[in-house]
Amino acid sequence: MSNKDLLDNIKKLRELTGVGFKDCKLALDDSNGDIEKSVEFLRKKGIAKASKKMSRTASEGLVLVKEDKGEIAIIEINSETDFVAKNKDFISFCKELLEISFMTKGDLNKINNFKMKDGSLVKDSLVNLIAKIGEKITIRRSNFFDNKLGSNFFYVHSAVEKNIGKIISIVKLDGIYKGKNEDLGSKISMHIAASNPLAIDKNGIEKKIIDKELEIIKAEIMNSGKPKEMAEKISKGKITKFINDNTLLNQIWIMDPKKKVSDILKENKTDKEVKVLDFVRYKVGEGV
Repeated sequence: MSNKDLLDNIKKLRELTGVGFKDCKLALDDSNGDIEKSVEFLRKKGIAKASKKMSRTASEGLVLVKEDKGEIAIIEINSETDFVAKNKDFISFCKELLEISFMTKGDLNKINNFKMKDGSLVKDSLVNLIAKIGEKITIRRSNFFDNKLGSNFFYVHSAVEKNIGKIISIVKLDGIYKGKNEDLGSKISMHIAASNPLAIDKNGIEKKIIDKELEIIKAEIMNSGKPKEMAEKISKGKITKFINDNTLLNQIWIMDPKKKVSDILKENKTDKEVKVLDFVRYKVGEGV
């Protein structure tokens, strides 16, 4: 193979894989100039590179959201550093994954096995991106809100581009009517982004979360020297406050501290009661 042919093949291989010059030359040498075999070689090498990075913590990245005909998809993709989160290849990858998330209705397994525009599976493209960028990247979570019941609204906090940010919340409301109370949806989703509720009401909080919090509260009170009977009484008050602080309907409304979210829903009632049917809040790296 002439130097010109080699350079042309390296260029093609770099365009196909995004891998550096040296690794492309090594792959072509190993496969006697066969592009297809070179891609396979680099994928295997990329997998080896990626596996070394999977033990690292990826708590930076982006959250993206897409709305179309009343349906909304949301996805979080993580990287190790905020520097990579600003990388154009990473952002481009995230944007394509958002489209795939919408098409697969937020199913992570389907997302990973979906074909991207270049014909490669998402999971394989992810490996190649890890090898190219040199950081752990994970497709952490995704969700989808259909338009069958209620109306969907979203809010982007710390936006880096349109519909891309560090915190995104979505809420599904029933009883919303265009021209009457539709602005409530964006306000509720903004409240969710700011106040981070665990559930709509008490019934939505897992028992193990309440039990764990109660255990911590009782231990703190007992360690302060309070009698057991008094500790029981105080702990009941504190766990009630914990529940109120972490359930959407009982939270203090961010736009009026004299009211709760439940009060705002009642005030915006038209001929039908306004109800919160569902919500999600994604914050980059939260809980990683």
